[in-house]
Amino acid sequence: MKKFFNRAMLCATAAVSAAVLFAPAAAGAETLPTVQPGTQLFFDPFNYPDGLVTNEYAHWNETHLDKVESPVWDMTSGSLFAVNGEGYSGTVDDRSPNALSTTGTNSAVFRLNTRDFSFGDTRTTFRLKVDKLTSTSYTPAVAWDGIHIFLRYQSEESLYYASVARRDGTVVIKKKCVGGPSNGGTYYTLGSKSGYKIPFGSWYTVAGSVRNNKDGSVQVWLSHNGTPLLSVTDTGTGCAPITKPGATGIRGDNAEFHFDGFTVQTL
Repeated sequence: MKKFFNRAMLCATAAVSAAVLFAPAAAGAETLPTVQPGTQLFFDPFNYPDGLVTNEYAHWNETHLDKVESPVWDMTSGSLFAVNGEGYSGTVDDRSPNALSTTGTNSAVFRLNTRDFSFGDTRTTFRLKVDKLTSTSYTPAVAWDGIHIFLRYQSEESLYYASVARRDGTVVIKKKCVGGPSNGGTYYTLGSKSGYKIPFGSWYTVAGSVRNNKDGSVQVWLSHNGTPLLSVTDTGTGCAPITKPGATGIRGDNAEFHFDGFTVQTL
């Protein structure tokens, strides 16, 4: 059974104060975190045979023998393909996929997370190429359309995410707390910065990092091609900081895209 995500409710993000840091920092300001190479915890080079890797059908029809299931990926919405050694969203539409996604992809709402929920203080990195942004009758064009990295993913209602490629050219870090109108939760914007248009058709490297601080807060930051762009410190906006390890992954909205080299490392 297809599960619908209420995109209209995603507009209901709360205005909050957060520590937003940019590079270079002003005199006396905290500098953006420096990420040192760490232990590799997860790596998927997408060297699969061309075809379906998994889709939402496999998630919502666990007992069906015809499902295409991945040992490392779980998908609550959309379809994931392998093409020429790359992960691919498939052609974007809003039709419910069958076991092989031949009736549709529903990748207009693309939600992919690792099956491993043990990622704590980590950096998630992958190469990204956005082919185009589109829209459907169910998913009209909105400012946040694009690609986002899931961090500390606990559930569909509790997570951090970093928007690394948005229709409006903004990089954003948000937090979702349990309870509210957006598929069982409420989104809180922790920080944003404009001026980052999507380089359609070009490959670049994106990364999202998260770590616990000694005072109980959580720091989240994102980068493009190794350059830090935005960092926030969550001291309890909306709900307590998400300090427990969780899954990581990719969210796509109205985006046809490719990615590869999905890597999770310790900080």
